[in-house]
Amino acid sequence: MKRPTIADVARRAGVSKGAVSYALNGQPGVSEATRQRILAIAAEIGFRPSSAARALSGATAKAVGLALCRPARILGIEPFFMELISGVEAELSARSYALTLQVVSDQEAEIAVYRRWWAERRVDGVLVCDLRTDDRRVPALEELQLPAVVIGGPGHTGGLASVWSDDAAALAETVEYLVALGHRRIARVGGLPSLLHTEIRTEAFTGVCRRLGLDEAQTVWSDYTGEEGARATRRLLSSAARPTAVIYDNDVMAIAGLSVAQEMGLTVPGDLSIVAWDDSPLCRLVHPPLTALGRDIPAYGAHAARQLLAVIAGEPAAVVQDETAHLTPRGSTAPPRTER
Repeated sequence: MKRPTIADVARRAGVSKGAVSYALNGQPGVSEATRQRILAIAAEIGFRPSSAARALSGATAKAVGLALCRPARILGIEPFFMELISGVEAELSARSYALTLQVVSDQEAEIAVYRRWWAERRVDGVLVCDLRTDDRRVPALEELQLPAVVIGGPGHTGGLASVWSDDAAALAETVEYLVALGHRRIARVGGLPSLLHTEIRTEAFTGVCRRLGLDEAQTVWSDYTGEEGARATRRLLSSAARPTAVIYDNDVMAIAGLSVAQEMGLTVPGDLSIVAWDDSPLCRLVHPPLTALGRDIPAYGAHAARQLLAVIAGEPAAVVQDETAHLTPRGSTAPPRTER
């Protein structure tokens, strides 16, 4: 079938093509009754303005972009991003906005996506995840003057708006809890070291362990996958000074670590206590259920989307501190055997 055109809408509505353009782009020049009639006819025949036409007319795209520099296979198994996107979608759909999602290979590819989206007016603004300490995306977005909200921080966001959570405080609470149980050999399986929030967590972990006199505390790196989380756990549990507690930077790695400990004949929490970051239904389904740092991730995404819509509407960029993750003790943590 032939794709409907603006001329088809104009002919059926009995108006000029210019009047159709005014109506579809929300511009003055037609009465409200005519606008509604044109919109109804366009919907009936399936007419949609092209992105090129929107760019020429200056109309809004009614869409927000999210480009993620993560392997697609990781996104499919990590509950954090699924919950974050669900919160973003809930807020956007209530405002009749769409979410455009694209997976990219690196920051250069991500910046190229932003340039294309903005040049073609495919999006009205973007959400930025996985902030780096020296992030090339921030000055690129400032140069483009593309409305943006960074999910992460604090700091390193230039003049862009941001929403962030205090990971340092959450990590300090976790270490203090484990020390109160009697643990002295605590390890952490961190995420990608190039990410700002990983660096913040690492500095917080090192600082609180030094303050509490935990000389054997250590961090090993992973990539958030179960496979790498399992490998890191095997190395830790095979060492001479085996930790009695391990903190994982996400739930997927924590569950993999639980499996490895059980395969090696260790009991949880008898021989090893486990804490997961970002509580999820997965943490409550395993046995024993995992002690976890939790917050309302869908709400976090909704707050970021709401702030981006405000920036798109012309409001000043703001830096907003969101809810801090708090610890929920469950069956995977207990005093070490030597303390019982």
